[in-house]
Parts: sequence; structure tokens; C-alpha cells
Amino acid sequence: MSSHKRRSLARSFVDRYGLWSEAQARAAAAVDKAIVQKSLELVRFSFPDQHGVLRGKTLLAGEASQALRNGVTMTSTLFAKDTAHRTVFPVFGPGAGIGVLEMGGAGNFIMVADPRTFRTLPWADNTGWVLCDCYFANGRKVPIATRHLYCDALAKLRKAGFDYAAGIEIEFHLFKIEDARLGADTLSWPTEPPLVSHTTHGYQYLTEGRYDQIACVLDVLRKNVVALGLPLQSLEVEFGPSQYELTFAAEIGVTAGDTMVLLRSALKQVARRHGYLVSFMCRPRLPNTLASGWHLHQSLLDLKSRANAFISQNDKDVLSPLGREFLAGLLANARATTTFTTPTVNGYKRYQGVNTMAPIQAVWATDNRGAMIRVIGEAGDSRTHLENRCGEPLANPYLYMASQIYAGLDGINRNLDPGPPTQAPYQKSSGLALPATLEEALAALRASACFRAGFGEDFVDYYARMKEAEIVRCRKETTNNLQQADVSEWEHREYFDML
Repeated sequence: MSSHKRRSLARSFVDRYGLWSEAQARAAAAVDKAIVQKSLELVRFSFPDQHGVLRGKTLLAGEASQALRNGVTMTSTLFAKDTAHRTVFPVFGPGAGIGVLEMGGAGNFIMVADPRTFRTLPWADNTGWVLCDCYFANGRKVPIATRHLYCDALAKLRKAGFDYAAGIEIEFHLFKIEDARLGADTLSWPTEPPLVSHTTHGYQYLTEGRYDQIACVLDVLRKNVVALGLPLQSLEVEFGPSQYELTFAAEIGVTAGDTMVLLRSALKQVARRHGYLVSFMCRPRLPNTLASGWHLHQSLLDLKSRANAFISQNDKDVLSPLGREFLAGLLANARATTTFTTPTVNGYKRYQGVNTMAPIQAVWATDNRGAMIRVIGEAGDSRTHLENRCGEPLANPYLYMASQIYAGLDGINRNLDPGPPTQAPYQKSSGLALPATLEEALAALRASACFRAGFGEDFVDYYARMKEAEIVRCRKETTNNLQQADVSEWEHREYFDML
């Protein structure tokens, strides 16, 4: 064998297909040093699946350097799983029933680390963590991997001359575990969720006393989130029993999505180690529990000037002309977008009734928390941005944010006008009614020219089929006498401890 051929065979998977930028290569060298200097014993390699759930493998630290560059093999059937981790598609047939040739026969794909995401986990002894992208053995991107899809949306946005900035405002529930339900009789599929008790009485919104009662637990969560380097700004006691909220500074591009998947994983893991359960289920099936949301704060930055492209330069408008067009795109595509902002059966329990601080129609306002989109800022204000109040905490952040980009670009490309702001978001108006169910949202997605062009025909059909399978299972196990706003036992098993 020639020396040239031996060198070719010795090249890493990353080098062979040119999968890293120079910045990523430099970051990988820094990871190598950190593993040695910090005496790490383990490194977790993880990727976000179609639901935003982190999956992966834990390697001994001595294997990590090679794994960074050659990847970690995983089973492609993971892309065929629904929220109960059941396989939806015929994975042993051609293209695994998804239309992706390399996935046929339940073959492997390869997780390739993005070394810029490397962290040392503050709660896990001598353990590193790195987020990965997904490729096939031939170097092709896995076309349904959601981090790739978000990066594709960002690339299209950059081609139009802009970067995407997003800030997270996330509500969740924190309970004390009374029974982990690990008895053999509870291990159904999905398993019975833990039995829990509340951590606050609730109904005292933002009171210092309620915060202090739970500060000993929130302090543990806060210290770990900060130690991860996530841009935490505030911790708040929300209105409902055991309901809390965290807010984060805006971040640019893919980092905003990465922050969300790491945050949810960190909160759940740290809480569980201390005997608590963090639930991102929108509305758990517990008496008097209120619904939680995920408000996404977003703006565009001009690539050349780095200025906020939404800033109005006159006193008549709160948004620039481009900002108004982006806003109009969000409104015009709102019904289909809810598939990504609110991807569970349970999430639609927020869109029930009036005066709930959750939207029921696609309208906007300058400072009204009942509207779907709230414009925050004023003429000349560098902080001007849009707050989308549709989302639920279980949404996949990459799909949520990508859907905003595609909807906004649609508004820009078609020069759409959002119309006047609303002063009465719960009264019938010219705004489109948001879907009342996941089934309605999926019908809108299947008919969406905007998202078929953005995400691609194959992904839209794949995603819709997966979510429709979720609906079928729900109907099989749910009684017909439930009111629309009621939370079923099926929903509680499916989502209460999903992530």
C-alpha cells in the first residue's frame, strides 16, 4: 500500500469530509487540553432529536479525543421515535419508511461533536459534555436532524443579510418527588410518572416571601446554570402552584437553540439529584396546576453594521419597515407555525378561553400580554424586538426558532403588512384564530407553502406523520367524555417527565 493511501486512510472522519471550521478545529484542541488539565474521567456526547430530547453516549475520557474527530455511532431508528420513544416508521424497509436511503435497515449514523459547545458539567463528577451534529458514514448530513435544519435556516437568513438574535423566557414546574414509581407494576410503556408534592402554594405572583421559601432549591439550580456559562438574567416565582420562570439574555444564531436544550437537561438532572422533578409539560394533570409557556424574544441584526434591523427611525412606528414585514410573516404563518411552537397534544390547553395571558389568535400589540406577538421597544430603542407568546416549554428550540425565521422571511419577501396593533386580543378581530388542537395545526403545516419551501417537503411530511401517530395513540387511550380543556391521564404519562 502506498504511503499516500495510508495517510488517506488515517485521516479522521471530520477531516475526510471537511466537517469542521477553523474555529471548531481550534476548539477541539482546547477540549483535548481541558480533558487532561481537569482530570476528566467521562465525556458525554449528545445530540438533540426531533423532539429536542438529548440522546447520546458516555465515553471514557481516554476515548474522547479520537471520538471528537471520528464521531460516535448511533442507531438511526432514534429519528423514528415519537414522544413515548415508540418507533413510528417501518425502519427495516427501504429508506426506513422516511425516504432517507442511508436509514434503511435500521443502520447507523455518526454523531460529530461541535467542540465549541464543550462544557464541564458542574453537577457530575469529572464529566465533560459536548453537543453533536448528525452525519451518515458517507459524510452526508442527516437531513431530518433538527440542529442542521436550524443552521440551514440561519444560513438562508444570512444570505438575506441578517443574523438572528433570540432570548429565552421559560416557565416550568418544580415538584418534590414522593415516589419515583420504580416498582415493576408501574413500568408500563410509557411508564407511570413519579408521584410528587408541591413546592409552593402559588397564587402569589412574584412575591418575595414565596421566592424565599424555595430559595434553597432555586439556588442550587441557579449555581449550576451559571456555572455552565448560560446567560441567566432572572429567577421568578410564577402565579401557579410550584410554577417558576427563568429569563436569559439574547444570543446569536445556533447558540440560542443550544442554550435551551442544555438548560432543560441541566435543570432536570440537577433537580433529580436533589429529590425534585422539573417538568416542562405545559399543563400537568395535577389539581389547580396552571399552564406554562415559553416566550421567545427575537430580532434581526444587520450583518454589516451589526445594528438591530427592527429599530424604527421615526416616531410614528414602533418597528422599522423590515421589522413590520417580519412581524407580518409571523402572523400570516401563525397557524402552521404552532406545530413547532406547540408540538404536543397538551400544549393546546393554553389556548382555551380569554384573559389567560396566552394567545388565541394571530394578532400583535405594542404592550399587551394577550396578543400572540408583543412588540417591545420604541422608536430609536436599540432593544426593540418581538416577543412570540405562543410557545410551550417542550418545543424543540431548533424547530421553534427556524420556523420564526422562515415565517419572517416570507413576510419580508412578500412585503406583507401586519396591520394595526390590537387593543383587545381576546375579541374577534381580523386575526387568524390559532389552532385549538395539534391536529388542526398539523393540517395547516401540511398545507403550508412557506414551511414546505423552508424545511423541505420531506421533512414536513416526516414530522407531520410522527405527530399524527402521537394523536392516534392519544385517541385510543383517552375517553370521549373529556372536555377540551381537561388534561387526560394519557397526556400526563406522555409528557410529565418527557425530557
